[in-house]
Formats: sequence, C-alpha cells, structure tokens
Amino acid sequence: MTQEEFQKISGTIPSEPGIYKYFDAKNELLYVGKAKSLRKRVASYFTKAFTNYKTHELVQRITRMEFTIVDSEQDAFLLENSLIKQYQPRFNINLKDDKSYPFIILKNEPFPRVFLTRRKIEDGSEYLGPYTSVGKVRELLDFVRANIQIRTCKLNLTPQNIARKKFKVCLEYHLGNCKGPCEGLQDAEDYRKGLMQVKNILKGNISPVVQHFKNEMKEMSQKLEYEKAEIIRKKIEHLQQYQSRSTIVNQRLGDLDVFTILQEDDSAYVNYLMVQNGTIVQTHTITLEKHLEEEEKEVLEFAVTQLREKFESFAKEIIVPIEISYPEDSVVVTVPKAGDRKKLLDLSQKNVEFYKEDIRQKQLLRLQGKTESEKMELLHLMQHDLQLPELPVHIECFDNSNFQGSYPVSAMVCFKYGSPSKNDYRHFNVKTVQGINDFATMKEVVTRRYKRLKEEGKSLPQLVIIDGGKGQLGAAVEAIKELELQGSMTLIGLAKNEEEIFFVGDKESLKLAWDSDSLKLIRQIRDEVHRFGITFHRKQRSRGTFVNELENIKGIGKQTADQLLRDFKSVRNVSTASIEELTAQVGNSKAKIVWEHFHPPIDEATSGT
Repeated sequence: MTQEEFQKISGTIPSEPGIYKYFDAKNELLYVGKAKSLRKRVASYFTKAFTNYKTHELVQRITRMEFTIVDSEQDAFLLENSLIKQYQPRFNINLKDDKSYPFIILKNEPFPRVFLTRRKIEDGSEYLGPYTSVGKVRELLDFVRANIQIRTCKLNLTPQNIARKKFKVCLEYHLGNCKGPCEGLQDAEDYRKGLMQVKNILKGNISPVVQHFKNEMKEMSQKLEYEKAEIIRKKIEHLQQYQSRSTIVNQRLGDLDVFTILQEDDSAYVNYLMVQNGTIVQTHTITLEKHLEEEEKEVLEFAVTQLREKFESFAKEIIVPIEISYPEDSVVVTVPKAGDRKKLLDLSQKNVEFYKEDIRQKQLLRLQGKTESEKMELLHLMQHDLQLPELPVHIECFDNSNFQGSYPVSAMVCFKYGSPSKNDYRHFNVKTVQGINDFATMKEVVTRRYKRLKEEGKSLPQLVIIDGGKGQLGAAVEAIKELELQGSMTLIGLAKNEEEIFFVGDKESLKLAWDSDSLKLIRQIRDEVHRFGITFHRKQRSRGTFVNELENIKGIGKQTADQLLRDFKSVRNVSTASIEELTAQVGNSKAKIVWEHFHPPIDEATSGT
C-alpha cells in the first residue's frame, strides 16, 4: 500500500485503543498490533522513515486493514496476544520455543497418585508445573517419595474394592514407603494430609512440611515410640538439607517473576526466573526472532506475557530491568535499583548473557569464521575418533519426520568442510511407504538420494549419518547394498536418546565424550536436519499438501477423518481403538468401517502368504 492509497482511508481509521490487522493480496494475515490510538499508530507506518528492510517489505505487501476497538490499552494487549498465538503472523515476533514441558500430576482418583506427565487433559486432576527440566522433575519426585508415604501402584482403590479386600499390600508397604491404603490400613483423610505435604514440597514451601513432621515427632515421643520418632527426625533433617541446597534469596520476598532481556540484531534473548516462597524454583531462557523494528520494551512485554502463561505463573509481582506495561492491574511491575530484588535481576542477567554466549559457541561449531587449517583440524579429529578410512570433507545426514503418527516426510542436510552446504539440502515426500514405517521410509529416501548421485556421476559423501538406532541404520545399509555402493562411504547411526554411535555390523556402540568436538559437530549436523525437516513438515501441513491417511478408507470422508485424528491424536491410536471407542466418536456405521479397515477378516489378512 502506497502513502497515497493510505491517505484515502486514513480518515476512516478509529482513534480509540484497539488492535489492527494487516492483510496481503492473498488475504493472508501479515501482522497484528495493538495501539492506544489506532489512527496514530497505523499512520506511523506510512509517514515514519524506517531503516529496517522488513518493515518496508511489510508496508509494500499491505492491501487491506481490519480494526477492533476495545475499552482500554490493557484489553488491546490481551487481544493482541491471543491473536498472535492463534494465527502466528509472519511479521510478528516469533517465540522460538516449541518444546513440550513436563508436569507433575496429582491424579483425580481415590488415593491420588503423583507422577510425571507431558499431557495435560481436563480430567479433574491437579497439575503442577510445567517444569523446564525432566531431570529436575524426577529429582523432585524421588525426594517426595523418600519423605512422604504415597502409593505408586496403579490399583483401582475404590471404597468398594477395598471393602471387598481385593488387594494385598506389596513390598512398598513393608519397606515403609506406603501406608497400605489398598488394605484399608490408611484412610482417605490421612492420605490427603500426606498429599498436602507433597504439594508444599513441590511448590518449594518446605517450612510447613518440617513443622508438620516436628509435631508428628513430638507426638511419637510422647507415646514413647522412639524408633518412629527417630525416623521422622531423619526426614526433618533431610528436608532441611534439601532446603539449604536450594537457591534461597529471601523467604520474605514470597512469589516473584524475574525477567531480563538482551538484544542482538534481529534476535532477542529473555531469561525468566520463577521465585516461590523466596526460592528460585525454575529458570528458563528463550530466543525471540524480531521481524520489524520492535523496541526493547515491546519485545519484553511480549515475552513476559508468553512465559507467564506457559509456566502458569500467578505471582503478583514482576521484576524487570525497564518499565513495561502489563495488562493485569493486580500485578505490580518493579524496576529495582538495590536490595534482594536487584540481586535477582543481576542473576537473571548473568543467565541471559550465558545463554547468548552458549549460542555463539554453538554457531562456532559450524566452523564459521575459522581458518581453513582450523576446519581441517576438526575434520581430522572426527576421522580419528570415528576411525574413518577417509577424511569426512563431505557429510550427509538423514532424518524422518511425522505428525501425530501420520504424514511422513524425510530430510537430508549436507555439510562440506564442516559447514552447511544449503544448496545440497534435500526434502523427500515419501512415495512408496504406506503409513508410518521408519525403516522402510529410511530405505526409500537413502535409495533415492544415492541412486540419483550415482546416475549423475556426482561425488558421494565420505560419511553418512542416520538419525536413529540400529533399525534405521540397517535399512539404510540395505539401500546402499542394492545400489552396489557398499565400501563407497561410511554409514553410522546416531541413537536419539543416548547419542550413541552405531557402526554397521558392530554389536557395541561407540560413546564419544559428551564435550568432544567430534560429537559436538555430529550433534550440530543432527540438530540442523531436525530443524530443516520440521520446517518442511510445517509448510506442507499448512499448505494442505498432506492427505490424512484415514481419508483413504472407503466410506470415510475428510470431516470424519479429521475428527478421528483430533479425538485419538494419531492414526496409530485409531487403528488400536476398540469398536466402542470409535462408535462413541463417529457413530456405529462409520466406526464399523474404520474397525474393519484395520482389522480385516483372517482369510483376507492372510491371503497371499
């Protein structure tokens, strides 16, 4: 939209607070923004001299605008945040943090169990978290179970089942880790008291738990039950030691959220410290990608809102280095100059600086800016560590990707002399494999890649990394053998969890030192193929390129297929669902069609074998 075109509509733009939306010629939403005065804010895009190329690009693409008037700037803030989350416009700030984080669940059931989960569903259970570290969650749960007697079994402890004496106490009872509610040896009220102590520990509130045990120890002593009193004394000591290991700032501070920001070019880094009862219980740093000339204040406001929502914080005070607006009047925003709050801010600043430096170091692993001799030195080290017959100046890495058990695609990235050779990157839409079969998919894409290189007479890589374990590696080896290329390159498999390296024919894996430069480069290549594959996958899904596998079932249309995928989360779950579960979602006739598709009659299923 030109300045002349804007002038024709400028008088129709409202002056009230609200949000504005920019659309392009294809009616795609480009940008969502908030403003105290919509007319002034929108006019600034067409009158201000922007130095950022992306802002010029945005203005050139605008063909249509929409406005929503709200009662206050705070309402505009909330609506803008909601729309950005829903539509993720390409020119808005992008929060580069798509991880799922674990929760601790107190299961909604008689004598609730306490365990780790990544799925949060509306089933009446209580969820604590999310937590940024799975290791931290497991440590917390181990500590809880060592001090509070709660059950870990999956028995259905209804009053009826307990009254019928359906269960017997297990080893956990005899070890003193459970009070035996399964046999009625512990009532629901006593279990509830223990659960309250669990919640206090998980929320970092150790003092009430210590006091509870002190009262219990005193009661045992008065009853002359000194052995039980000694057990409780040790638990108190354990709790106090745990509390002393925690990062305590000042218990009188209560609950706080602390944020700092560091900007560099088109990126911004924000660190978040969650403080509960004066103790730092979580710390997390994110990267944000800026597309326009957003001010530091605007980026920080966006990050604060996103992070508080993601980690479900209800703290009534926010500590930040600069003044920001926050939409909830009950929340106090503080910019401290001294004292404990300033110390927290300084600690957060150290964390964000460390994070940025860590990213810089990782970028160096791509050998950017290094001399040719330094690049060759690392490749020679990799050749030595992996015992390769040739120097790996040409490395390729494959990875499969799918969404909710469906829509398989694969990706390949290429590194030459240790740096990404992006012109050689390749995406693969899987052609010959039906459903999800990682092994067959890997064989197909490896075959397609090296058949083409062979036919075109192009050079082959010295090292091929298969992201997966022995199964995927074996499938890739089959492809190489069928192409009669064995001996032309070295293939290795990289296990997803332990980062073990598998060689063809070896029973034992190779484990390089976690901080070895060779493993760091392999890890960097693996992360790059993940990023490249996931980006391609998202584009394909957003374009509607994929067809839901369920749509291929005769008698099942797109609407029903999409509903099944929403309800059961994956095609695999649909295939294993009972006829009753399917009927509850799509009705009897369609459920029967789906069931029979995945459970053909025995004669049909075995024909041809």
